Amino acid sequence: MNPSLSLQPPGSANAGPAQTSPVQTSWVSIGFFTAVHALALLAIPFFSWSALGVAVLLHWLTGSIGICLGYHRLLTHRSFRVSKGLEYAIAIIGALAIQGGPIFWVAGHRQHHAHTEDNEKDPYSARKGFWWSHMGWLFQLKPRVFDREIYQKTAPDLARDPFYQWLDRYFLLLQIPLGILLYALGGWSFVVYGLFVRAVALWHSTWLINSATHIWGDRAFDSADNSRNLWWAALLTYGEGWHNNHHAYPKVAKAGWRWWQVDPTWWAIRALQTLGLAKKVVMPPLQASL
Repeated sequence: MNPSLSLQPPGSANAGPAQTSPVQTSWVSIGFFTAVHALALLAIPFFSWSALGVAVLLHWLTGSIGICLGYHRLLTHRSFRVSKGLEYAIAIIGALAIQGGPIFWVAGHRQHHAHTEDNEKDPYSARKGFWWSHMGWLFQLKPRVFDREIYQKTAPDLARDPFYQWLDRYFLLLQIPLGILLYALGGWSFVVYGLFVRAVALWHSTWLINSATHIWGDRAFDSADNSRNLWWAALLTYGEGWHNNHHAYPKVAKAGWRWWQVDPTWWAIRALQTLGLAKKVVMPPLQASL
């Protein structure tokens, strides 16, 4: 097991009896996340409106396009198809989110859907409490979650691809050219906001889907788990907060089904479809109703 994998945060069955397996606390991960949160506090002395705008833009680009559209709906669930070149470009944007490489992220989320809320097999089971599902799971080196030789078996389609193998190992290095570009454009304020503030804000908004949407909200479908539709989480995560809809029909490309269920990630997919760049877009079944 490679301890460095613990830096990779980051997409049903009812929980069975809790089983224990030996795990090791990752002090490397604890130090990494603590350091980035501390650096984000530099937002106060380095504030500027243009830097804040950069953070917002990169939050949307790496969050909605990279994670929600790319890692989640495209790579994990294959709810639509794009050309291989465009898929690689979107995956790179997802890697810039600092939520782990694509194989790691996809494998963990597929485990979550296959064993939702199982205390042992779901990497971020909400049955283990808000703290665990929100971020505590990142600090425990469970082999099935963090050992590359094990977790990539859950994402064999990506594991067979040399590009995804490379990106899974070296995704953190992408922050170097991004940091250089930000510094060239706006100095240290752009670096602080574009890297650290953006990363922390995106981490916690993304993690709300693992934690909050399995605790609070409404249930439109009687799925075999405690997933819920949580409007304010949807606003913070570009549509991912309509989590009960998603767990009921995980391969559907849109998470917000009603007109009032805001889903900006779906709007981006729809735009790609209109341009002829997205094919085989999976829509909600006609018999399903809210």
